[in-house]
Amino acid sequence: MLEVKNVKHAFSIEIKSKKYVKNISISDEAHDRVLFEGDLGELLEISIMEGNVLELVGANGVLRVGLTEEQLRKAIKVTS
Repeated sequence: MLEVKNVKHAFSIEIKSKKYVKNISISDEAHDRVLFEGDLGELLEISIMEGNVLELVGANGVLRVGLTEEQLRKAIKVTS
């Protein structure tokens, strides 16, 4: 479970198998870029857990982002 304390938008990605991981890249450059790409598969569920974690459950894994329902509503409203 992702725990969000004093972190504005933490995240975790849990993939069921390395066959669903497309790319992991950690740069040696000064920019310290990190890239994680994969395939969550068919989206099975979207929920807000404990009021501050957006969880997307796919057939191949789970993506969790520290984001409140209010923040999500504002973001959707701004982009609409």
